[in-house]
Amino acid sequence: MDIKDFSALGAPEQSAPAAANLISGQPRQQIWNVLSSGDRRFHVGQWASSPGAWRVNYTEYELCHLLEGVVRLTDAAGAARTYRAGDTFVIPSGFRGSWEVVEACRKIYAIYE
Repeated sequence: MDIKDFSALGAPEQSAPAAANLISGQPRQQIWNVLSSGDRRFHVGQWASSPGAWRVNYTEYELCHLLEGVVRLTDAAGAARTYRAGDTFVIPSGFRGSWEVVEACRKIYAIYE
């Protein structure tokens, strides 16, 4: 197996939150998936988004390292946490709430489903 290098990401996949989950804005997202395991349960790459907010319901675990920007995660009970470039955090499986991109962001992710 080859070692994956983030310095040569190539063209991103373009995406956006599902319209039914959109809370505010018109966020546009880019995904550079660098690696997916053979069983499709583990994924690593970079993700970027323009500002906006949407509802989330995590069935996976996600490690995030924010490279640029500001994001706010708010849980179903209304508790909010703000993360900035340089911050690293883990979103647990079962997290429900909202993801808001306050300032255009880019993150490295590792997802386990």
